[in-house]
Amino acid sequence: MSGPNKQVPSIFFWACVALTGAFAVGGIALQRGESINSMWLIVAAICIYALGYRFYSAFVATKVLVLDPSRATPAERFDDGRDFMPTHKWVVFGHHFAAIAGPGPLIGPTLAAQFGYLPGTLWILIGAVLGGCVQDFVTLFFSVRRDGRSLGQMAKDELGNIGGTAAMLGVMVIMVILIAVLGLVVVNAMKHSPWATSTVAATIPIAMLMGLYLNQLRPGRVAEATLIGVSLLIFAVVGGGWIDDNPTIRGWFDYDAPQLALMVILYGFAAAVLPVWLLLAPRDYLSTFMKLGTISALAIAIVVLRPELKMPALTQFIDGSGPIFGGKLFPFVFITIACGAISGFHALISSGTTPKLLANEQDARFIGYGAMMMESFVAIMAMIAASVLEPGVYFAINSPAGIVGKEAVDAVAKISSWGFPVSVDQMQTLAKTMGESTLFARTGGAPSLAVGMASLFAQVFGEHLLAAWYHFAIMFEALFILTTLDAGTRVARFMLQDILSNVGLPKTNSYPSILLTSALVVGAWGYFLYMGTIDPLGGINSLWPLFGIANQMLAAIALCVATTILVKSDKLKYVWVTATPLAWLIIVTSTAAWEKLFATDLRVGFLSHAADLSAKLANGNLPAEQVKNAPHLIFNDYLNAGLTSLFMLITWLLLADTLRVIYCVIAGKNHPQSSESPHIPSRLVEEWVRD
Repeated sequence: MSGPNKQVPSIFFWACVALTGAFAVGGIALQRGESINSMWLIVAAICIYALGYRFYSAFVATKVLVLDPSRATPAERFDDGRDFMPTHKWVVFGHHFAAIAGPGPLIGPTLAAQFGYLPGTLWILIGAVLGGCVQDFVTLFFSVRRDGRSLGQMAKDELGNIGGTAAMLGVMVIMVILIAVLGLVVVNAMKHSPWATSTVAATIPIAMLMGLYLNQLRPGRVAEATLIGVSLLIFAVVGGGWIDDNPTIRGWFDYDAPQLALMVILYGFAAAVLPVWLLLAPRDYLSTFMKLGTISALAIAIVVLRPELKMPALTQFIDGSGPIFGGKLFPFVFITIACGAISGFHALISSGTTPKLLANEQDARFIGYGAMMMESFVAIMAMIAASVLEPGVYFAINSPAGIVGKEAVDAVAKISSWGFPVSVDQMQTLAKTMGESTLFARTGGAPSLAVGMASLFAQVFGEHLLAAWYHFAIMFEALFILTTLDAGTRVARFMLQDILSNVGLPKTNSYPSILLTSALVVGAWGYFLYMGTIDPLGGINSLWPLFGIANQMLAAIALCVATTILVKSDKLKYVWVTATPLAWLIIVTSTAAWEKLFATDLRVGFLSHAADLSAKLANGNLPAEQVKNAPHLIFNDYLNAGLTSLFMLITWLLLADTLRVIYCVIAGKNHPQSSESPHIPSRLVEEWVRD
């Protein structure tokens, strides 16, 4: 077979993939009134990802970016064996995926299931292929072409001082909000749960033991340290059950949310100032094993069981009356999903360590586009795990007490009135089988996701271990979260030191400077975390949309920079590749920010909620237990409104600066010149780096 005949099997194969994907998506979108099998979602995702990677990413790589395998990368040119180092593409892929795959693709889809499985699933698939994967890919490529510079530095180089300063400020603020939200999720998963708290607490000394083992006791013995670490993690899960059964010891690990928040704050400060080898590096290493192993097991369980989705395709809460968070389907499903479709946080990784490791420029497609595609698939599995729960159970776990009532009887009556029947006995039995005293009002997404995961794992790997599977899932999620929390705190400290140096203060790595900047960063996110724990609406109601807005705003910053660079590179005809997702993010972010500022719905608008709370406080209409915290909550509403306004201002400032530079380029007027490094031929000839 030669010539055109060679293409016939390929055309037939991809036509079949396209038809199968279209049939699966159509089935998901049009199914009404009957439950749908989860395999429809899996098949649709695999087909869409395959088509997106094979055709769209290839188009971006060859026509838009024009990857050049003969060009020396920063890893080769600046190889110092520490930060810059040519690395095999599979190793870089693993590092990049571990860095970007935080809790966002797990928690966001779980919360968005409030609207039903359909809206979130469609956005995860479409948003990733056309938006998130593209953002990660182009940001990584442009950073490689600019000596591995950070997003903030690229913004300053390509847009000028105004855009660069706005970008750096936006990055710093989003880090604070991101860490606070992640801390709140793990706190809500551990409150009044001695088993969960003891298991998560045990991961800290386990990681430190691994650090000491690898650096002091048995340097370089990675296999030994891995065996010890994984074994101790399993023992921690089992030991948590023993602790929970002991009436004396369980009290040592039984805390409410504000107490746990203070502990997480102290942990974050310690993680930021301790040597990397002692806690951060071994925890990341353990977390990577947990991520890959647990996600693989979840995928196997879903494929083996092929469970039916019990959550309807659409719920009545698309009108904005949802109990978990307020806001209508548009724009809040996009803000809530966040990382599973497109994440600005990824741009920090794609312009951070990853571009310093690429040995071959062609690997940017596989790593940038491919890793985000994998994260999107994780989000699909999270949506399935949340949607296989009975809807009444899902809402009982995730609805805050301030909405459904503090008493179990009141909560089940309220939830059942929505058309999602659930009983007190059903929730008590479920809590008992999961090894918990209660599962009511565990807002944040993590507990309900853990229940869904545990149910799937138990059916495949052992029903009698249901409680152990639940707490294993909680530990898995906590490792995701705490890894991002401690690494994010350290990164935010670096950024704060850079910002302070830009205003004239000396940049120093002295220990007093580390302690001071770490305390400022931890104090900033710690404030939002603590206030979230005393919020009667559960904290997630206000903080997750705020996080989503900030995260999507950061993605808009990355796409502003990418769009500007494309125009400067004489690729105006391809500018739609980045400009289309950028325009969508501007619309979504601006609409969501406007809603959070000025909506009259008390559960959506920060200002309306502050005004209502102030009036009730002044008139003495608040319950006695809320009077003490009311002034703090009012202040927090105004602070959140200020941050939302800042996000909107930064977004539009970056867009205006982008349009200004693009106009100057097209009109031939003075503008910041491209900061792309000159072409230097690669000298790397080793097969493992040039394959």
